[in-house]
Amino acid sequence: MTASPSADRATFTSTIRLKLRQPARLRNLELLLVVFAIAIVLGAVALVQLGATGAIDASVLALVAVLGVLILGMHLTMRIVAPDADPLILPIITVLNGLGIAMIYRIDLADGASGWEAGGIRQIVWTAIAIVIAIGVLLVVRNHRVLQKYRFIAMFSGILLLLLPMLPLIGTEKNGARLWIEIGPFSFQPGELGKVALAIFFAGYLVTARDSLSMVGRKFLGMQLPRARDLGPILVVFAASMIVLVVQRDLGTALLYFGLFLVMLYVATGRSSWIILGLALFGTGAFVASRVLSYVGGRVDAWLDPFNPDNYDAIGGSYQLVQGLFGLANGGLIGTGLGRGRPDITPLAESDYIISALGEELGLVGLFAILGLYLLFVARGFRIGFAGQDDFGRLLGVGLAFVIALQVFVVIGGVTRVIPLTGLTTPFLAAGGSSLVANWIIAALLLRLSDSVRAQPLLVIDSGSEPNRLVVGQQ
Repeated sequence: MTASPSADRATFTSTIRLKLRQPARLRNLELLLVVFAIAIVLGAVALVQLGATGAIDASVLALVAVLGVLILGMHLTMRIVAPDADPLILPIITVLNGLGIAMIYRIDLADGASGWEAGGIRQIVWTAIAIVIAIGVLLVVRNHRVLQKYRFIAMFSGILLLLLPMLPLIGTEKNGARLWIEIGPFSFQPGELGKVALAIFFAGYLVTARDSLSMVGRKFLGMQLPRARDLGPILVVFAASMIVLVVQRDLGTALLYFGLFLVMLYVATGRSSWIILGLALFGTGAFVASRVLSYVGGRVDAWLDPFNPDNYDAIGGSYQLVQGLFGLANGGLIGTGLGRGRPDITPLAESDYIISALGEELGLVGLFAILGLYLLFVARGFRIGFAGQDDFGRLLGVGLAFVIALQVFVVIGGVTRVIPLTGLTTPFLAAGGSSLVANWIIAALLLRLSDSVRAQPLLVIDSGSEPNRLVVGQQ
């Protein structure tokens, strides 16, 4: 018996309504969480002011509110150009970035800094620039697969950004590491953008080369080892990492680049032999560097025996590490309260040791909440990567999420003395414009990937009354 035309129209209309409401539901959830995140940030800044000075400065709150308007603008942009994007990423990075601004501002109050000399004001300005750039990425990159065509451009760009601090006129050295370029009054760390470019190149390269990297080779001790000529890429990245370590005196960036390529190589090929070879290479390089390079050896000595007076009093020794540990201990379980601690005692508390500063005033509970936000962000990134239906998108999503995960592990591991200090910055929290811009670009690319993944149609077999009927749905 044939269904009536009115029944067919009703079924068709209900189907269309479901497909239109799903993206709106995601964006409505994001809007609710973003408003809540902005309220948390404003409350944190107000608590810092009350705790440190006993009064509220409306001008700083107004600047933070402007950032909230920009974030809402990014949300509106996503409603138009990325309606299916993940609804949790933007609220998470809003809270992390806002807590970082609140803590940097708190250290400014302790140091008496104001105006452009205050790190908190500069962080607010850099955050605004980063949000605008992230919106631009969403508007320009409408399909992540386009990036695969520019993988070699990304490679040359990443290498160029990596080498820029070595140039004699614009390259500059700070705190013993040559990572910055200075043009007039502005300084920038180009290696932060280099990690994004190299992640795009690694994803594009491994999509085309993974067959030769995973299927060919000889077995040794139960492991299938790659051919000698296939070792070229990993040896090149290893050499680049060692150059960064030796010339730029930056252990953290060397570890980040090599770890990124190694993980993406394992995800592309599924061969544990790459991990074993990579760890053996990096372990050998790190051991030799600790014996040959004095600044690497000093960090290892400070890590192994920080309370030794020789290490504590040495230039570049364990003084910073010990003060950070004392700050965490002073915070205890629930912290001293925002604006009530002394995080300014620890050197570079606004950048390298911002986790120690937050741990002192928010306590172990606050640190666990921050780590929970990072865990959720990385988990969403991995989920976006593994849910992709194209190999380039999978590798890019996993690589970008792993960059954040590795940075968090290395930084917090160094502050808590799990591993030696490396000099990396905590994503979204630490002071630094180049790091903020790079991390917001990573977030924008993950949002674009998630929109592409959810927008892809799926074919599902309906097990209802009509056998073998295919239904087109959405993720």
